[in-house]
Order: sequence, then C-alpha cells, then structure tokens
Amino acid sequence: MGEITNVTEYQAIAKQKLPKMVYDYYASGAEDEWTLAENRNAFSRILFRPRILIDVSRIDMTTTILGFKISMPIMIAPTAMQKMAHPEGEYATARAASAAGTIMTLSSWATSSVEEVASTGPGIRFFQIYVFRDRNIVAQFVRRAERAGFKAMALTVDLPRGGRREADIKNRFTLPPFLTLKNFEGLDLGKMDKADDSGLISYAAGQTDRTLTWKDFKWLQTITSMPILVKGVLTAEDARIAVQNGAAGIIVSNHGARQLDYVPATIMALEEVVKAAQGRVPVFLDGGVRRGTDVFKALALGASGIFIGRPVVFSLAAEGEAGVRKVLQMLREEFELTMALSGCRSLSEITRNHIVTDWDVPRLLPPARL
Repeated sequence: MGEITNVTEYQAIAKQKLPKMVYDYYASGAEDEWTLAENRNAFSRILFRPRILIDVSRIDMTTTILGFKISMPIMIAPTAMQKMAHPEGEYATARAASAAGTIMTLSSWATSSVEEVASTGPGIRFFQIYVFRDRNIVAQFVRRAERAGFKAMALTVDLPRGGRREADIKNRFTLPPFLTLKNFEGLDLGKMDKADDSGLISYAAGQTDRTLTWKDFKWLQTITSMPILVKGVLTAEDARIAVQNGAAGIIVSNHGARQLDYVPATIMALEEVVKAAQGRVPVFLDGGVRRGTDVFKALALGASGIFIGRPVVFSLAAEGEAGVRKVLQMLREEFELTMALSGCRSLSEITRNHIVTDWDVPRLLPPARL
C-alpha cells in the first residue's frame, strides 16, 4: 500500500479487502443513489473567497461542543457493526477518537457494547439511539450509556422504516455469524430465532417504532439528564420544532443517503436549518465530508461541527485503529491549511463571506466608469 494522501483513497482499499456483502452494506445508498452522489458533489458547488495578508502563523481549531472542549470540529458519526470492517471495530474507533481529542458517537447497532467501548479508556462519547416499540429497552440503553460515562444522546429520527438499499437486498445482507449486536445482548427481545443472526438484524430493525412523534422525544428527556441531539433534520420547519421541544442540538443528516433518495445533500440543507435554529442550539452536519475544505464550507454555512461516517469504516477496514487516526489527522491538517489560506485564525473568524455558493444572489458589481 503506497502512501495514503487523502481520505477517499481508503474506500478503494476497503473494497479490495472486505467481503462484497460487507463493503456494499457500508458503501451503498438508497434506490438510485442520487443523494449518495450528491452528498459529495454538492460541496464542489461552493467556492472560497479567501482573504489575504493576515497573520496566520497561529491557527486555533479548538471548539466546545455541549460544554466539552475538543481539539477540532471534526467528530465521528455513529456507524453500525464496525467489527465487520476490522476485528477491533468500535474499540479501535474509540481509541482513535480519544487520541485525536474528539468525540465518537457509538451506534445502537454496534458490535461492541457501551460498556466495552467505555473500557478502552477516557474519551468524550455520545450514544446514538432509536426509540424502540418496547420503551423498557430504550430506558435500559439510556441507563447503561449514562453508567458507562457517555455524555450525550443522538436520537436518530429519519428511520420510521428502513430505506430501500438495493445492494443489501441483492446480497441478502446478514450480520456475519461470528458477530452480534452487543448492546442487545441480555435484553428481553421477545421471540426471535437465536441461531439466525440475520434474524437479529431484521428483528432489531423491526423494533424501531413507526409511531414515533415529538411526544416521544419529550418522554426521552424525562428519563435522562444527558443532552439530546436530534439527528436527521433536513428542513427549517423541523429545526424550529426541535428547538421548541428542547433539543440540545440538531444534526443535519440524510442517514448517509440510505433512507429517502432525492433528498438534498446535507450541505445543501444546512443553511436553511441553521437560519431556522437562530443560534439557539448548535447545528451539525453529517454526510459527504471527505476533505478539510468540506469542513470549512460547513462551518462557513453555520455548522458548529461535522461528523464523518464512511471514512471511519473504510479506514478501519484498511488499517484498523491506525487508519482511523490517519483519517482524523488528514482532515485536521487539510482543515487547518484551508483556514490559513482563507485568512482565518480561529473558528469564530470563519464567516459566510468566506464562501460563495451557486445559489447565492449574484454579487452586483459597481457600474464601470466610461
């Protein structure tokens, strides 16, 4: 393997190393995969307006998220079943995030439990949760996450039903037989064929509650003191309702383009959500980030930080913990360079004036003098 120079190179390596069923599960999107491509492509329609002759000898990328100081506004999104990518799975990701001084979000569908991830050592960790039909399971998850020292919850709200991921249908995706969804072990999940791990996946997915509404979000607030982020918001209308209902923050996400196809790229939906939130809660972007330039663009459009998903599992498949560390380091270095070349010394100096988008009103030039 030659020198890896950017995050996207890990995907090709992962494709070579992983079984087709596993690679396709991580890589694919819903239906025509228009949104999957657009999550990346939309960034290319945002250009920089760099400022010059500013002393950028010192660049400060630190920020505070929900009161927790982190080294950079680049965090790890919840991605399911990471031990399919590498035997160390979520352990490796947790250690890499901690070493980088940033936040890891653990998926409910993890192949390592909240307790196991906590055992890897100190670190700021969030727990991603779904609301299941059986509220006792939700309450157990919450209590375990609190006991394990997790600091916040990310409630995923865009999965009342699973999206149509045709690659998984073709591959008849199942969890490999040597793995389990660790957070579900020991829970009373009713009748389920214990020998069939695919049964576990479909059963667990079938347990997410289609009747979920904002009243359930209010209920979740009553059973935990942890701040709750709402993950999966794409419109101003829902952003306003999330703020009214006491969300601690909003994650603009289209579930990695795995749910409803032909929704906007998250970077396209971001500004609408930021404006609706009116600074009352932080807004984060999840989806499509592969470059430090992408991070800068998201912050210029009002995001307080970004989350990466697929780069984590692809780098994990390629190089384990070292791969995840490298991804975080490369994004950090690229972001720092973008800040320097744009004339920004701290995150607060990154403004909307540092970018121009193809949906901006054309800047009117003064009339030329004859």
